[in-house]
Amino acid sequence: MKKLIIVPLLFILSLNVSAQSKALTNETIWKDYAFYNESVSGVRSMNDGENYTSLFSDPKSGMTTIKKFPYNSESQPESIIDLSALIFVGSEGKKRIKINDYQFNADETKILLATEQESIYRHSTKAYYYVYDIETKKMAELSESSKGKQRLAQFAPFGNKVAFVRENNIFITDLDEKQEIQITSGGKMNEMIFGATDWVYEEEFSFDNGLYWSPDGRKIAYYYFDESKVKQFQLAMYDGLYPSQYEFKYPKAGEDNSVVQVFVYELSSKRTSAFDTGIDTDIYLPRIKWTNNPDVLMVTRMNRLQNKLELMIGDFDETRPNNTGVRTKVIYSEESETYIDITDNLTFLSDNKSFLWSSEKDGYNHLYRINLKDGSSSQLTSGKWDVTELVGVDEDNKLIYYLSAEESPMERDLFTIKLNGSSKKKISTRKGQNEVAFSKGFKYYINYHSDANSPYYITLNNSTGEELKTLKDNQRVKDAMNTYGFAQKEFIKIKTEEGIELNAYMIKPKEFKETHQHPVFMHVYGGPGINTVHDAWGGQNFAWFQLLTQKGYIVVSVDARGTGYRGRDFKHCTYLQLGKYETEDQIAAAKWLGDLPYVDKNRIGIFGWSYGGYMSSLCITKGVGVFKSAIAVAPVTNWRYYDNIYTERFMRTPQENGENYDVNSPINHIAELQGNYLLVHGSADDNVHYQNTMEMINALVNANKQFDLFIYPNKNHGIYGGNTRLHLYNKMTNFILDNL
Repeated sequence: MKKLIIVPLLFILSLNVSAQSKALTNETIWKDYAFYNESVSGVRSMNDGENYTSLFSDPKSGMTTIKKFPYNSESQPESIIDLSALIFVGSEGKKRIKINDYQFNADETKILLATEQESIYRHSTKAYYYVYDIETKKMAELSESSKGKQRLAQFAPFGNKVAFVRENNIFITDLDEKQEIQITSGGKMNEMIFGATDWVYEEEFSFDNGLYWSPDGRKIAYYYFDESKVKQFQLAMYDGLYPSQYEFKYPKAGEDNSVVQVFVYELSSKRTSAFDTGIDTDIYLPRIKWTNNPDVLMVTRMNRLQNKLELMIGDFDETRPNNTGVRTKVIYSEESETYIDITDNLTFLSDNKSFLWSSEKDGYNHLYRINLKDGSSSQLTSGKWDVTELVGVDEDNKLIYYLSAEESPMERDLFTIKLNGSSKKKISTRKGQNEVAFSKGFKYYINYHSDANSPYYITLNNSTGEELKTLKDNQRVKDAMNTYGFAQKEFIKIKTEEGIELNAYMIKPKEFKETHQHPVFMHVYGGPGINTVHDAWGGQNFAWFQLLTQKGYIVVSVDARGTGYRGRDFKHCTYLQLGKYETEDQIAAAKWLGDLPYVDKNRIGIFGWSYGGYMSSLCITKGVGVFKSAIAVAPVTNWRYYDNIYTERFMRTPQENGENYDVNSPINHIAELQGNYLLVHGSADDNVHYQNTMEMINALVNANKQFDLFIYPNKNHGIYGGNTRLHLYNKMTNFILDNL
């Protein structure tokens, strides 16, 4: 009799708990931004290492200003710029300056402010720049606004000069002389670029800055891109009675690249000298960096197949005669049977004899100390785990700070190790994902922590990892998660029939029942080295997955072969045949899930964006009978349509490896499609072109396969702006409810 009473009471209590949680909507997520994290942005350590500056939004005016905060004190922050000073009076009258970005000059007496910032591609922007004098509280234009917006403006390390790019040419403004000097000419859209990068370098080598001051401020090294032989791509922009055409150079797999050179301009003599990278121009120069010697420049040279990397140095001593060329030489090289990734893990040491570098040459990404003269190396870290970032070097204490996935591919922790490779020590204390921003001198750092079920918790720490104070706790987001009854993300292991163990996560409905068969919605990306299974905050998508769990779905994501932080071989096994093993693993994972007693194997769906859209398209075709529904947003549908740096890194050229381009294209597997398929794309996607979706449509129609399609006019690869994201996620939610 007691059991008969207790069980109904427990059932009623569970109903009451469930009733206390509000039902999630896409409006809550994508319009009200209820789960948007507060952060500490625009952080700059000041020269003294005891204070930092950050962008601060004034709640009354809505204006952004810059404030100075002490690292280890509870004293109130100071305003670096008063709101009243953010008004520029020029020939066109008064203008209020909204700060988008900023940087100090070397002695912190002036600030360069970027305003009216406008995105170009993924990393690149252009803006109007102003120079603010902290002592006089006066503001001046960097360059006349009538000449157009500027790009990549940066103070010289010494002196009162600022270099910038406008209309693909490089300029220097002398703030003392109030003079603007043009140092290159001939720059032109879609033809020649000085001081910036072309589209494919920006996208695939992850940088757009193409000009670099020498440490003494006497020289500028810069990139030059000759795009004349690169084929042009057109995007129709539906912005008037007749659509306009946006044209830009986009080298597809197997096609011609820009011819790239590096030059050095000497300010005193106005002499320009080339860095000799050899006679082969069908190469990549993905990084340039000055050594601590202000005359010596290092350039990274890589072959087109991206399996041979060389570090070259050239001496630009100003005392050499005008008729003497700059001698360059290779001081370090690596080769791989597959490919070599480009990172920013390069730091020159103050001895001017060595530098730190990371490499996967022993099978995992580790740190090495390289001799600058002969390229000999000593390995500093080792083990079956990857260093993910070289954070910095405290040479006074002979310590290297780095982030690694040593504890788990799903986690990031801060470690130190001595410059001789001894005394490794873990610094971070919170399990999950840690990102850090150190003070100058490495006395303090700001730690950005999150985990799978917690938003960002931002603290100020000393160099031993001790938390000194909390900067942002995002309690508002935590409260919202409680209000809407978020379910826990759980990590699991999935073993395929081939015996391969894959990392995965699962989010079950709050009302989960072992005896009930639930539909499953899988999220995939799957591109080389990129993981979705993190012990980290998942942002807005995590909230959307919670919405789906509230409607009875189990949400799952699986990191298949080819994903990162499990060593070189696991990541590189997809070489020459992108899509093959990743798809096999997603299909195997879906079958494994389908065998669970609480999963309805006839209702498994999959969703992906970009590479993930490619994967979901392969899964619904090659995985016939396994997946009932698939959503593909901005998918690559044939690697022949994608850019050459990315595609050839993993597939070589279509001329060499065309069979694997075709056999792993979903376009060639449409006949196998049996489930429900939603295809979404932005018509102005400069990255994965709308052409991919058009070709997929042709294949679907030719095979007489029904599908759902939605195109977002004038939207790029991110598909955002206004109500766009809200509309997209409502569209996808309705598709799932109707078809899964």
